[in-house]
Amino acid sequence: MKKIMIAVGVTAVLSFAQWGGGMGGGFGGPQGGGSVPDADKTADVNYVGDGKTYHTLDIYVPKQAKDSYPVVIHTYGSAWSSNNMKGSADLSTICAAYVKAGYAVVTPNHRSASDAKYPAQLHDIKAVVRFVRGNAAKYKFDTNFVAVSGFSSGGHLSSLTATTCGLKEGKSGSVTVDLVGDLGEFTSFSSCVDGAVLWSPPTDIYTMNPISMGGSGTMEGKFIGVEREGNKDKWMVASSPYYASDDDPPVIIFHGTKDQVVNIEQSKELYDSLKHHNVVTEYVQVPNGEHGGNVMNSTENLNKAVAFLDKAREAKSAKVPVDTTAKDTVAKDTVAKDTTVKDTTAKDTTSGFVPLIAKSYDMEIHGNRLFVYGTLAEFRYTIVSVNGSRKINGIFRKELDLSSLPTGIYGIMLNSPSGEMKAIRYVKK
Repeated sequence: MKKIMIAVGVTAVLSFAQWGGGMGGGFGGPQGGGSVPDADKTADVNYVGDGKTYHTLDIYVPKQAKDSYPVVIHTYGSAWSSNNMKGSADLSTICAAYVKAGYAVVTPNHRSASDAKYPAQLHDIKAVVRFVRGNAAKYKFDTNFVAVSGFSSGGHLSSLTATTCGLKEGKSGSVTVDLVGDLGEFTSFSSCVDGAVLWSPPTDIYTMNPISMGGSGTMEGKFIGVEREGNKDKWMVASSPYYASDDDPPVIIFHGTKDQVVNIEQSKELYDSLKHHNVVTEYVQVPNGEHGGNVMNSTENLNKAVAFLDKAREAKSAKVPVDTTAKDTVAKDTVAKDTTVKDTTAKDTTSGFVPLIAKSYDMEIHGNRLFVYGTLAEFRYTIVSVNGSRKINGIFRKELDLSSLPTGIYGIMLNSPSGEMKAIRYVKK
């Protein structure tokens, strides 16, 4: 069962230098600007089409010529207080390591807490994911592997992006939030990702140590729109540990043992929740690591992050659907799950979460994707063309990518674990 929680937050800060923004220290943490070596940069691309600075991104493509490049979307930390820090998004460290390893890197801006309250920032990052998929040919993106990465508050948004795939809404008690949004022109594309690298992330906003705004409330309260006391449900629908489910992508988390800004228990809580669902995950406690800085961004840690992404990409490539007539890879399949650890920790069921029952599912098609709502179950599918020339079988959860099918008319049959079967007609134009 998926639990649902609220987002970490922040606002325009009284002293930007004090609280971060790439200037060393604070909730944003020291990130630094610099540049990404050996990359061709495309700057200030608006991923929504509204002309707003907070909806722009930069693209770094390795100079080494290839037909396409897997993608990492890396989001800066600012305590959600800045809407224009893509130029300080760990460029010469984390981003440079990704590019050196052959990944195209996208660094987006997003709305600050002064511009809008949660879940606006999550909508922004998901719009970036859809933008990447919708512009694969233009920028030579290999959308068979799109991962997210982020530091501090950027890690929080990345963790939510990874754990809310396929969910339209987050609910806790009487509070409901839209988890997807409708930004940009690529809404028919998926906002799911294939991996996540989280650096010093706040994850559970309700349980983390609040950061005071010096008598004017907390940074989290500014981001969410209300302070914590008496507003538990509003503080719960933005925390990634409670969205964790069996089909989440692989996640690696780095957190310093001397982090005085985001308590290290935040990363441990998400790690435990992912392990409980047998998600492929690693948790790296960095000795003497603070909130950002050279110890966190050591060569050893950067290599671990890249190796984790490489392994996730290889695992996904090895998981392909079975086509009984032709080689076709239309399904977004999940990465093999690590079943070596079975965490039996009891989950909190006091917050009014509605259980998801396998038989109470529904499905619909948006663009070239089939979505199944209301369940986290694994479905077997069969796709048959009306003329009988093509038949494809496979397994998926939440969504099925149909974009690789040739133009034609198809019938899609789904079988749930309970034995229930549904069918839907699909026309590929």
